[in-house]
Amino acid sequence: MNKSLICPRFEKAMGILSQRWTGMIIYQLLSGPQRNCTIKSATGISGRLLSERLKELEEEGIVKREVFPETPVRIEYSLTEKGLSLEPLMKEIEKWSQEWLEIDPSSKNN
Repeated sequence: MNKSLICPRFEKAMGILSQRWTGMIIYQLLSGPQRNCTIKSATGISGRLLSERLKELEEEGIVKREVFPETPVRIEYSLTEKGLSLEPLMKEIEKWSQEWLEIDPSSKNN
């Protein structure tokens, strides 16, 4: 397809969602608010990269960061309304992957 015919908004959306680990983070947060360590252990992403992606998603208005003034300070991440609106897309990708993709037996994330 001719690049000039692609909608700039679609191009931006694909740019956001195609970032490495972004889809997995959004998918993980569909189950509710979570702390950084929970997302990290569920996805296997490094702490530095997870923090970077969460910050980018927060800047895009997809993720909300909430700080609880406790000792020690507790920080939770959740999807905003904008982020939650991605649920049907994520569920369709999940459905498609179940139907069309094979699992690599050597992969550790079976």
